[in-house]
Amino acid sequence: MKLVIVTAVEEFQKEVLKLFKKANIENFSSSNIDGYKNGSSILMTSNWFSGGKGGNESSMFFSFTENENIDVLFNLIQEFNENLETNNPLKAVVVPIEKFI
Repeated sequence: MKLVIVTAVEEFQKEVLKLFKKANIENFSSSNIDGYKNGSSILMTSNWFSGGKGGNESSMFFSFTENENIDVLFNLIQEFNENLETNNPLKAVVVPIEKFI
């Protein structure tokens, strides 16, 4: 069992849910997050009088699942990213789990 974490801009939330389903990952959690691409955005948000938006509305999905499901998910994400017309690919990481209850 491993922990898989996927981040995506808000526009791709439904697509990520479809990819999880195709990968047979049915139990997962999600959270809304702000995504940043560079340090200047962070500096802008620290200024109270800044008129600019700080971060991009994004989502983070995570699941404790088996290696086989993660392999399928990574293949699906790679295929999804190859067909993107934007500069906001899905990002995914895997974290090994040493112990769990």
